Amino acid sequence: MSDPSPEVVEQLRQLLGEKGVRIQPDEVMPDVVLKPESTEQVSAILKICSAAGQALVPLGGKTGLANGHFQTDSELGLSLERMNAIEDLDAANRTMTVQAGCILQTAAEAAEAEELLLPLDFGARGSATLGGCLATNAGGNMVIRYGMARDMVLGLEVVLADGTVVTSMNKMLKNNTGYDLKQWFIGAEGTLGVITRVVMRLRPHPRSQNTALLAVDDFDSVGKLLRWLDGHTAGTLSAFEVMWPQYYEFITREGSAHRAPLPHGSAYYVLVETLGSNPEADAESFEMVLGEAMEQGLVSDAVLTRSQSERNAIWEIRDDVLELFKLGPMIPFDVSVTIEKMESFVNEIRTGMNKWDAPICIVLGHVGDSNLHVILGNENPEEFEYDALETLLYETVERYQGSVSAEHGVGLSKRAHLHRSRSEAELQLMIGMKKMLDPNNILNPNKIFSADKISAA
Repeated sequence: MSDPSPEVVEQLRQLLGEKGVRIQPDEVMPDVVLKPESTEQVSAILKICSAAGQALVPLGGKTGLANGHFQTDSELGLSLERMNAIEDLDAANRTMTVQAGCILQTAAEAAEAEELLLPLDFGARGSATLGGCLATNAGGNMVIRYGMARDMVLGLEVVLADGTVVTSMNKMLKNNTGYDLKQWFIGAEGTLGVITRVVMRLRPHPRSQNTALLAVDDFDSVGKLLRWLDGHTAGTLSAFEVMWPQYYEFITREGSAHRAPLPHGSAYYVLVETLGSNPEADAESFEMVLGEAMEQGLVSDAVLTRSQSERNAIWEIRDDVLELFKLGPMIPFDVSVTIEKMESFVNEIRTGMNKWDAPICIVLGHVGDSNLHVILGNENPEEFEYDALETLLYETVERYQGSVSAEHGVGLSKRAHLHRSRSEAELQLMIGMKKMLDPNNILNPNKIFSADKISAA
């Protein structure tokens, strides 16, 4: 890799001061990271870089799983970590105006202090920034009820590649005045503009929370159970997480950090949760609905939590994906297929994995919103074939008309497979948007599309 222009770096140092430039050698991320403290400084940075043809990589919490924050040549890093203020929390209108560098958990806790809910939640909540969440259109544990990150955004401020500041900090739920420009930048991974501020939509904080872990005997019953719960919990179902036995039994094996709430040996383990407003009535209804599901044969065993610590223990089982890496080298894939295709999709992947000795094939996911996390690898490092595993997984996704990225974005790691989920017309429209908004390709180059593809278009 070449180094950034020393003249440009010095010009930016003069703009930002010593605290605004961090130089730290890194093997995969930019060595030089800019740390502005205002939208005006972000705009000035982009004007300088645009004039010099200097590329940048916008950085959030660096928790992304598609390598969207990696350096590919001589890019500078652009971190909004100093732009982390919660500017306004409007309880009457249920909105939060926040800078893009604010940590997700910090924003969620501020909302909770006002008895409001920011319903974006996932394992990296303590380090992911809101700007990064929006740039990747993050999903998480409550999508089934509240939608993806884009569904929680009312307004946005973004700085374009030439330094133009587009401020659209709308606080209204209804605003049909032309194009919804904020959606151009949500999920664009910093390739079309740099998100600096956002207006988030908040919800009433739930007064009741009911959680259970269920054992289910076959996948047909998993689908029926989802429809049953969704239809009998009055719109309060907020999580429907499915763990295949290979995941659950390894995470709760003897000697692990987690006790098994249900015995091993079931075909599927389903974590369900409802959020409501009446603790006593909701708990009674939750038990009744699960009891009826058991009577219908949809559930073979169940554990209901009676305390926050019990709830946390079940969620920690679901979230402890990193424990799997003790098995051997592996790749965590994030894909979507519709629920009626999931069983045959997983079976086809398992069949394909049988060509290797000691294969690792573990599945879990937010099945309620069609999202599967498929972990493929090999217990023997010498048998681990990254490219072959990618090809197996993504070719199967394409055959099942699924998505190669459900919630993690495209970045570098899925760029070569984007055509499996998008038509040629869609791809050309995306490239056209990129060339219009970033004609010099200085914003996160080589992410989503390679620089060569952009240049050739």
